[in-house]
Amino acid sequence: MDGFDWIFFSEVLIGGLLAGVMYSLVAIGFVLIYKTSGVFNFAQGAMVLFAALTFVSLVERGISFPLALIATFAVMILLGLAIERTVLRPLVNKPPITLFMATLGLSYILEGGAQLLWGTQVHALDLGIEDTPLEISGMLISKFDLIAAGISAGMVALLSIFFRYTRTGLAFRAVADDTFAAIAVGLRLPRIWGAVWAAAGLVAIVAGLIWGARLGVQFSLSLVVLKALPVLVLGGFDSIPGVIVGGLIIGALEKLAEVYIGPYFGGGIESWFAYVIALAFLLARPVGLFGQRPVERA
Repeated sequence: MDGFDWIFFSEVLIGGLLAGVMYSLVAIGFVLIYKTSGVFNFAQGAMVLFAALTFVSLVERGISFPLALIATFAVMILLGLAIERTVLRPLVNKPPITLFMATLGLSYILEGGAQLLWGTQVHALDLGIEDTPLEISGMLISKFDLIAAGISAGMVALLSIFFRYTRTGLAFRAVADDTFAAIAVGLRLPRIWGAVWAAAGLVAIVAGLIWGARLGVQFSLSLVVLKALPVLVLGGFDSIPGVIVGGLIIGALEKLAEVYIGPYFGGGIESWFAYVIALAFLLARPVGLFGQRPVERA
């Protein structure tokens, strides 16, 4: 194609792929809980905000980075366990809409609690990663996006290995595949659900630090979960590999669309283009690329 700037195209594509990895990290928080309990946890965004606010507030009070990270990790584990005990467990076997509304209410409670504890001011979060361009093979790539995507990819890889090869991970998968069979062989459902919510809290910490450093730690940070929704639709609500692929596709397509299609619409399509893709997938394949179709028996 004469005159086509392949270097610029590659820069945009790689930037989108790096953003997509970070979208996948947020989406995995949803998948962890949905796979094992069937609950769509709308409070995941509030958990991301709560984790980021807790960490940055502790650092601003003079606590060292490692101690603040450990303390935040402990807080998020306790928060996850408390949510499972007080919200999920009493609502077992309730209709899905009831569980969804419970997590929706929980998101507002967590945001209000964060406001009471840490205030409403915007916090700058410095992870020591400079947001400067790196030149790689003639392409300029954001150093922050590259490192943040590497951290996100590492977290996603660890969770994938954990689910596939550890005893607890196999228990998670057993509960996800057949809850009643898992109970029949002696797996303790409340303990597994508690561990899942604790793992979702850990994911919220990493996502909160990365997105907080990028956007600033403020209450709009909880809206970052909206970026995860098209990823979940595309990849499947119950598939970790699915959200990885979905995140890469969404990240790449929305950046390319903004640059190459956006000018025909006056720009600004990046904020909604991913939802157009998600809607198309809902119409063509509601379970996503890797989601499991429900088994219907006559």
